[in-house]
Amino acid sequence: MDTTLRRTLHERGLRMTPQRQLVLDAVGELGHATPEEICAHVQRTAPAVNITTIYRTLDLLEGLELVRHTHLGHGAPYYSTRPHEHVHLVCHTCGEVVEVDPATLDGLTTVLRESNGFELDLAHLALSGRCVECTEGRTS
Repeated sequence: MDTTLRRTLHERGLRMTPQRQLVLDAVGELGHATPEEICAHVQRTAPAVNITTIYRTLDLLEGLELVRHTHLGHGAPYYSTRPHEHVHLVCHTCGEVVEVDPATLDGLTTVLRESNGFELDLAHLALSGRCVECTEGRTS
């Protein structure tokens, strides 16, 4: 990932900085993470990096198409380095996030397109509900 970031920045006339690399590495290591979680992760190595730097860097990295964000409910977006070729199922009781194949929603996608001319953006889709453990009462 270091080479990709360095090359992409160079192509756009931007500098490679340790903070940019740390943020990109943190997003990759954490999977889906909020800016605050990314900041805490980065601060383990570089305590002087603040949340403003994290937000600016995430914005830059997203503009370079090296990270993507999605909203998994209310609050801050979650960032990932992986393409969002999945739909998020978010348990509003315990907070578990499960990724499912977008093909699961093919019927809904077709109905929305045919009835409303609406193209569903699965890259930013999160469905809220209850996971199996919460539904069966295994957690509080």
